[in-house]
Amino acid sequence: MREISVATVQMKPELGQMEENLIKMGEFISRIATEQPVDLIVFPELITTGYEVGPRFPDLAQRIPGPTVNLIAQRAGEYGVHVAFGMVSKEKVESILYNTAVLIGPEGDVIGQYNKIHLRGEERIAFRPGYKLGVVETDFGVVGLMIGWDLAFPEVARCLALEGAELVIVCANWEQPNIEEWRTYLLARAYENAIFIAAANRIGEEPSYTFFGHSAIIGPGGKVYAAIEEPTEGYAVARINLDEVREHREESQILQCRQPLAYRAIVKKY
Repeated sequence: MREISVATVQMKPELGQMEENLIKMGEFISRIATEQPVDLIVFPELITTGYEVGPRFPDLAQRIPGPTVNLIAQRAGEYGVHVAFGMVSKEKVESILYNTAVLIGPEGDVIGQYNKIHLRGEERIAFRPGYKLGVVETDFGVVGLMIGWDLAFPEVARCLALEGAELVIVCANWEQPNIEEWRTYLLARAYENAIFIAAANRIGEEPSYTFFGHSAIIGPGGKVYAAIEEPTEGYAVARINLDEVREHREESQILQCRQPLAYRAIVKKY
């Protein structure tokens, strides 16, 4: 069996206060890793800055690796744990910003980076969309990275599954009143791909949005292994067996029975 322990953190970042947010993230990593053995800790989208930063995003953006990544990497290495989190990143051209998910390995190295493809609303003003899906080989299995609204597009999770992902990490800022939408998508992506989902959604209020949390860990058969049902800070943790992915896929034939030649319309530009 390939059993691992996964924790999803439900946290309220302070808008634009990177230092405070990084301190709180470090405290969560320390608390979770000392309370029980854990292999992976997942934080929400844009957790280092908050969501409605607007014109301040260029000032808060950092390269990868950079100070923010190095600090979280130090914590990950200290406790020997994988850590996934969302941040605003920039490339060599200062004006090009991305909404990014980073995966740090247990030795403190960057093993994965994904730039959000499906930008929503004012995100289109602040960020450039990514163009490549994030699939990462870890020492326990293949992991897919997803951010926020990507969850609404079944093509993303399906492509990650077809690229070998057994566990999909979802870093999110999903807002009120869309709780049922969030729950439905999480279950659907797990069911339709026979895959594990580890979803961390933030809480708290910003000028235009209220975020509801409901972070969860869901199995390939739709089983909810752990969840936080209230909009409170904390974390959900579960022990999962990644071998269940292969078992569910063999039983359901959900991937083997696909008919790709019939799906040509799905890749046409609307």
